[in-house]
Amino acid sequence: MAEQASGLALRFISGKYQGGEFPLLANKELVVGRSGDLDMVLMEDMVSRKHAKISTTGGQVSIQDLGSTNGTFVNGEKIKKHRLKEGDRILIGTSIIKVISQSESSVDASTFDIAQVKSILQDVAQQQQSATMQGTIREVPLPDLLQLFGTSKKSGVLQINGPLGVGKVFLRNGKLYYAVIDDNHDLGPMKSVCRMLTWTDGDFEMLPPSDEEFLLELEDSTEAIIMEGLRQLDEMSRLKTDMPGADQMLTMAQPLNAPLSELTKEQLDILQLVYNHGQVQEVLNRAPGTDYETSTHLVYLLQHDYVRAA
Repeated sequence: MAEQASGLALRFISGKYQGGEFPLLANKELVVGRSGDLDMVLMEDMVSRKHAKISTTGGQVSIQDLGSTNGTFVNGEKIKKHRLKEGDRILIGTSIIKVISQSESSVDASTFDIAQVKSILQDVAQQQQSATMQGTIREVPLPDLLQLFGTSKKSGVLQINGPLGVGKVFLRNGKLYYAVIDDNHDLGPMKSVCRMLTWTDGDFEMLPPSDEEFLLELEDSTEAIIMEGLRQLDEMSRLKTDMPGADQMLTMAQPLNAPLSELTKEQLDILQLVYNHGQVQEVLNRAPGTDYETSTHLVYLLQHDYVRAA
């Protein structure tokens, strides 16, 4: 007879075992590691022989690192022992595991037995075409991914394939040092990061480290870059009602009655870009500053009748 369910389940949302899921049973332990005699066997180099233990006792679910070489992470933080709740994301090796409610799981807890865990993961691994770290940013938003990779000091190129382009984030020991969208290096790494942080859909894959060299690398910490990007996104949302769409054409006001002498150098540069290129997206792409800085200047030029929407 199946054991009583804890109310929570695990779903692999990235890595070799992506798609595997199973309920957590009350008063049971799952030992995770590379050894074939364990409950949850993850066959990859970054996983220790006995890596971690997930326990459900007294209505609580917790995870404990068992002295693993590469560590166990919950929500981007390296842990020794941590109480789990719905929505938490566990990183073990290249696998990101999300804690979900029983109602979200496709596995019937009433007929589930703990011995099924191993066979479920084996079946999923055989169906996967690649053993690389991959998933969707709908399941794991980019800020969470970067935080996970930063804390676990991963190196490689995070590639995101989405409806708005192909983004690449370059990581060195967890440090985000460069980013580009559609190989358009003129955008600059910070502008590219900020744009990718707005993406809510797309597939990601962690590729091997690149030996490509860049003239400009980001110097701030990964956490500082994420925080600045999210701050800019928040400020951009406040400009949304005053900012024309990306495909909108802009023209110089005719006649131009507003005095040019009152504009800053940066505002004059944006005005020239409007004159030369017209389309909002082209102005954003060619401006040296971030999208937020450029949008701020554009809104000012529109509100003070230097520029008009065509």
